[in-house]
Amino acid sequence: MFRLPTQFSILQWVKPRATYDTLSLMPELPEVETIANGVHTRISGQWIEQVWLGSKREPFKSSRALIEQTLTGRRIDRIHRVGKTIVVDLDGGGQFLVHLGMTGRLLVSAAEVPVPPHTHAVLKLRDGRELRFVDARRFGRLSVLPAGGFTGTGREPLTISLDEFVALFRGRKTPIKSALLNQKLLHGVGNIYADESLFHAGICPLRQAGRLGRAELERLHQALQMVLRNAISLGGSSVSDYVDADGIRGFFQLEHRVYMRTGEMCLICHTLIRRTIVAGRGTHYCPVCQR
Repeated sequence: MFRLPTQFSILQWVKPRATYDTLSLMPELPEVETIANGVHTRISGQWIEQVWLGSKREPFKSSRALIEQTLTGRRIDRIHRVGKTIVVDLDGGGQFLVHLGMTGRLLVSAAEVPVPPHTHAVLKLRDGRELRFVDARRFGRLSVLPAGGFTGTGREPLTISLDEFVALFRGRKTPIKSALLNQKLLHGVGNIYADESLFHAGICPLRQAGRLGRAELERLHQALQMVLRNAISLGGSSVSDYVDADGIRGFFQLEHRVYMRTGEMCLICHTLIRRTIVAGRGTHYCPVCQR
């Protein structure tokens, strides 16, 4: 019989290799969705018996006292994703928010497993296991909302209607790639999935967002939702060292058409894929297929 290990790495996103665009390696919507679903499967319904918090100040957006008070003695009802944030819903209201940053990991561990270096929070569960937040670079953030109600900063790309999507970009003078990365417009979309969605929609990332026609935005709306759902079904993109809750790498990187394929032939027209910088991000596109 297959047995799961005593410690599950819900996310491992270590220091990126030099060949990757550093800012693009932050986990995006499909990776965070995969992580949240994995944690939910393992610990939903568990009670938090005790909370330990580290001494480094960077990971904590809420005070340590408020985090301990909000979490101790509460039952975990649900773990889900809002944008790029993992949201832990507590019984009777209240939420624990986890933003993984670039190197954040959530580990569901047996208590006897040694605590890894750079552990900043440990939730001790009633069944003897622990939920640990580990983050070497301390770009991740932990906070609580005692009354709950976290909705994120922008619209949800998987459920936004076409009319709402079109309205987001009306009159915007920034490149469409920049607009897609704007978390106040659409939360959860990052570099990988912006590049891939624009390719599937046939739109150049440098085009001014406000000048795209409705037909073009309809293609982009469909492409974005298609790409994100496909990536979730494949467990996300393992372009670095990302693994899911079972320690298995995602497979969506095998579906990439332009991202990190600079100098390779487009799979549609055989033109060489180009790379430029948009909003400080490495941006990959086909100059023929994307107009």
